[in-house]
Amino acid sequence: MTTTSSITIAVLGSGRVGSTLATGLAAAGHEVTLGVRNPGTAQHDVLASDVATAIETSDLIVNATPGDTTLERLVGRRDALAGKVLLDVSNATVLSTDGLPGGLLYPDVSLGELLQDALPDTKVVKTLNTMLFSVMTAPGNLTTPPTAFVSGDDVDAKRLVRTVLQDLGWDDDWILDLGGISTARGTEAMALMVPSLLGALGFVPFALTVAR
Repeated sequence: MTTTSSITIAVLGSGRVGSTLATGLAAAGHEVTLGVRNPGTAQHDVLASDVATAIETSDLIVNATPGDTTLERLVGRRDALAGKVLLDVSNATVLSTDGLPGGLLYPDVSLGELLQDALPDTKVVKTLNTMLFSVMTAPGNLTTPPTAFVSGDDVDAKRLVRTVLQDLGWDDDWILDLGGISTARGTEAMALMVPSLLGALGFVPFALTVAR
């Protein structure tokens, strides 16, 4: 397994989540490439390239694409993703008229499981999908320690992801390994709480946590 001192990371998705993660990972000392459709028009602080090149030149792939289109985006890149670790932060939801989650796109299974089934030679790890995007790279800014839930079938892949999370400021005690990728069903379902949380709190940084 590649160590984080030499790991190369591709972030797929150039929205707020992808941009935040790419910037945070680069600031943590990693070699980061943002995989976008039109790299010539990308305006980011990290290197941008086409998606195929970003995947080919990286060991860890971060999926920050919209969850409702993730499968169709990544299944076609099955060969390129073989042997890679895929860190999936997306939630597959049906959006309501206000653009917020209104239901689960895959109510009887998780996106993480579907990705693992569709990409059998890729090691899928689900994490960072139970918080506002800004918390992903700045967990210490919250007044209450947040929890980063981790789901995945491969022990080495989860160990790598745990180290990357620590590089982003996540204390080891804040990282909770739930077990196999099937446990992503629970964390993805938490996305349905987002509209209510935003309604009650406003658009402020938040994360779900386990009080122990």
